Amino acid sequence: MINLEGQWKFHIDDKSFWALPDFDDSKWGDIHAPSAWEEEGFNNYDGFAWYRKKFDGRKLDKNEVYYLGLGFIDDSDEVYVNGKLIGFSGKMPPKFKTSYNTERKYALPPEVINYNGDNLIAIRVFDVVHGGGIIEGDLGIFVGDQTNHLLVDLQGIWSFTTTRSSEVIPKDATWENLMVPGGWDRQGYGRYDGYAWYKKTFSVSSVINPNEPLMVLVGKIDDFDKVYLNGKLIGSTNDHRQLGLSHSYTKPRAYEIQADQLKKTGNVIEVLVLDIGDYGGIYEGTVGIATRKNYDRYFRD
Repeated sequence: MINLEGQWKFHIDDKSFWALPDFDDSKWGDIHAPSAWEEEGFNNYDGFAWYRKKFDGRKLDKNEVYYLGLGFIDDSDEVYVNGKLIGFSGKMPPKFKTSYNTERKYALPPEVINYNGDNLIAIRVFDVVHGGGIIEGDLGIFVGDQTNHLLVDLQGIWSFTTTRSSEVIPKDATWENLMVPGGWDRQGYGRYDGYAWYKKTFSVSSVINPNEPLMVLVGKIDDFDKVYLNGKLIGSTNDHRQLGLSHSYTKPRAYEIQADQLKKTGNVIEVLVLDIGDYGGIYEGTVGIATRKNYDRYFRD
């Protein structure tokens, strides 16, 4: 664990290049986090601001899986590590949506970490009213829990698009980022019922036994789904019942595949979701790939 509580570099305003690790922030001021920025000298300020802080990757074990804990942020945020977006909560203007009451826990992908030295965390924050910034909670880099039992951790940022078709992804689809797991209702689609596609490209760095079956875990989905891996349908859940009678949304999705269905790089997982009412999307649970043995031991309900 690396403790991130304490002094961070801080600046109000909004510039995209402030996410870059080689940006010189030596002229920025310091701010204590967690603490509302109004309590740190920025009284009555509402708008954009950035936080930046370095950590030493030599303190991390390449064999462990980590997540970045940032407590509670008022109102919305985007988090970058070494210039790469790893997670966000709420929505930035012009489609602003607050997420002030959600604890921030973002998967820290191994491929973005420099295990040989400095790493840069940059946090873009937008606040509308009252207290702003990293308000409270535990700040640090923590060892993951069940994610240590996954061959591939697929939680985090996915591409997302709505569609009227249940067959194929439209060629003119407009994609945007969505966090998985996390229902789409809290990510700008609060009134949407219907079809949508999720998509993610990933690599496999773990050594896989070619004779051991694998399980693709896609959390709990509201309501129905079809899951494709590298263009092949690997599973679906649909009890064909109407809203109020269907219980498909309560079932964790877990679909078996064979090791030869995965490539080292360039794997694509696509999830077609049909929401028949109320909340929608991949809303909670473990999302990743595990061996059948680990699935039976750690993930099966």
